[in-house]
Amino acid sequence: MTQTWPFLHNAKTFIKENWETSGFTKPTAVQEQTAELIMEGKDVIAESPTGTGKTLAYALPVLERIQPEQKHAQAVILAPSRELVMQIFQVIQDWKSGSELRAASIIGGANVKKQVEKLKKHPHIIVGTPGRVSELIKMKKLKMHEVKTIVLDEADQLILPEHRETMKQIIKTTLKDRQLLCFSATLKQETEQVLREMTQEPEVLKVERSQHDAGKVKHQYLVCDQRDKVKLLQKLSRLQGMQALVFVRDIGNLSVYAEKLAYHHVDLGILHSEAKKMERAKILAAFENGEFPLLLATDIAARGLDIENLPYVIHADIPDEDGYIHRSGRTGRAGKEGTVISLVTPMEESKLKKMAKRLGLTLQQVVYAKGQLADK
Repeated sequence: MTQTWPFLHNAKTFIKENWETSGFTKPTAVQEQTAELIMEGKDVIAESPTGTGKTLAYALPVLERIQPEQKHAQAVILAPSRELVMQIFQVIQDWKSGSELRAASIIGGANVKKQVEKLKKHPHIIVGTPGRVSELIKMKKLKMHEVKTIVLDEADQLILPEHRETMKQIIKTTLKDRQLLCFSATLKQETEQVLREMTQEPEVLKVERSQHDAGKVKHQYLVCDQRDKVKLLQKLSRLQGMQALVFVRDIGNLSVYAEKLAYHHVDLGILHSEAKKMERAKILAAFENGEFPLLLATDIAARGLDIENLPYVIHADIPDEDGYIHRSGRTGRAGKEGTVISLVTPMEESKLKKMAKRLGLTLQQVVYAKGQLADK
């Protein structure tokens, strides 16, 4: 057991046992640096790259601090998308195993009556999307005055103009001495400023991906004309062991790429923000089962996606820096190996190189030859 980690050393039995069976040997940097602060009841604003264990960084101390004998909600975890809410909820379910703690998920688009029924069972932890949580508070079905901790997961998204007022209203319904925990993969200066205004004397942490983790993800790129990107995707889809999340700029581009690839008989799935929940879940399950090699997605559709052991991320359209970090973080999660491939035009090549330099990434140019990728 990780006795060197003070948090785990003093944790409740069910957390220690779940840690033992999880196979983890040591906490990640963000887990180690935030646990004690959360246990002390401090407000925290933490930036840590995707795939570095942010969910457990707040989930374990939150579970530790819950008092099971009390019959009210004590922690509310907010996330910007239904998928992310369900992912976090699953983590909570797994890690509360062996305890008497109760949790409920509250998402938009689902039946309100069923969610009200869930709340009647007095869950200690609620994981939800801001809109639906706010709605249930207004209906007086969710009482916030006993909530001790609010977590903002993907805080940068939650304070965008479309969510910001709702977030502020939710926070206002709690008592003054509540704790606010904000976690994000990227933290721009203006985001940090807004979060500082919402929190009380927060501890601000910026955790970098360790060299050990960073070294396991290869960043490669291929140069081609814009019109040849589809042809390259077609070739890449046939690589041995290919399973890639392919990012495109917007829904318009998504349709163009999908149509052309389908014409060339490439098996693929499409994820866009307008897809229904069931439809998305079905596509994701099929992709994870290896039914097709490429899953095309826009940034909005892929936020918070956690596909276990995903070997490749392909940037068909080059994003900005934040986008590159978020997208690339879908592979090589929790120290596993992964490859990020960018398809760039000669014009985009210099943009990619500058971005890699600013992000401290080692870029490697490759070419497609004889059915495989080779160094240029």
